[in-house]
Amino acid sequence: MDWLLDVAAFALKGMIVVFAFVIVIGSIANLAQRKRHSRGELEIERLSDDLREGAEQLQLEMLDKKQRKKFVKAQKKAQKQQQAEERKRLFVIDFNGSMDAHEVDQLKREVNAIIAVAEAGEEVLVRLESGGGVVHGYGLGAAQLQRLKDAKLKLTVSVDKVAASGGYLMACVADKLYAAPFAIIGSIGVLAQLPNFHRWLQKHEVDFEQVTAGEYKRTLTMFGENTDAGRDKFKQDLEKIHQQFKAHVQQYRPDIDIDKVATGEYWTAQEAIEYGLVDSLVTSDAWLLEQSKTHDVFLIRYAPKKNLGERLGRNTGKLFQTVKNTVVKQEPF
Repeated sequence: MDWLLDVAAFALKGMIVVFAFVIVIGSIANLAQRKRHSRGELEIERLSDDLREGAEQLQLEMLDKKQRKKFVKAQKKAQKQQQAEERKRLFVIDFNGSMDAHEVDQLKREVNAIIAVAEAGEEVLVRLESGGGVVHGYGLGAAQLQRLKDAKLKLTVSVDKVAASGGYLMACVADKLYAAPFAIIGSIGVLAQLPNFHRWLQKHEVDFEQVTAGEYKRTLTMFGENTDAGRDKFKQDLEKIHQQFKAHVQQYRPDIDIDKVATGEYWTAQEAIEYGLVDSLVTSDAWLLEQSKTHDVFLIRYAPKKNLGERLGRNTGKLFQTVKNTVVKQEPF
């Protein structure tokens, strides 16, 4: 038993030394990489083949040997016919938006690639998921989707879980908007909130000084005393953005009662379809499976390259876990 503990202690010390060494090297490499622009790469996946092969595999498993031969023969014949025919192309983009909408940069690159190769009349599906976030970020995201329409491409958006607030700001740009039955849709409103520590600072006799040029350069503050005039101006600014949000939705979905849906409320897609916020209840995978019968479906994804420091950090984590598991799995005699 003592021998086992000595081995474990030695392994742990070695692991710590290696871990520290790699961290130092990784930090140095990371600092060096920051001065360089790290370009990513465009990844293209043929989804139609995956969808078709999955269905064919399941069908084969349910057939006997004789039936399988007939099925395989029929599939080969169908494939030859498809190759002879000119199939339509469908491009797919995934957008999973966070609060700061930094994913819009990736979206921009994917849109650039599609516009460069797609022909007028072809279709783009955006599988969109987002609960919203900053106005300027999601406004830019909506503008990127509009670029696809400006290039004479048909734009379809599918929502499986949520497209609310800024997410719906983007989704409503679509020519057709599909959603899973229980997806969350709507929240056409504007929200801003911040804490105020003025009374706490007063209690502890801490002065806060803020100097501005311009009457409304700062309407509300976290540390100073807020005024009714500042609150009113802040509210006016939010109302202006809300009016722009409403006008944006009305532009792309002119038949809805905008005052009825722009209350900040949200609904499941089953309810939202009654208000005209979505066009049909269907999941993205069900829709894609149907389209794959007549289209070649390509998933377009821009993947930023990880710098050397990030790769070393990831590999160090794996090394740490491997050594840890090796020590923990030792059994006593």
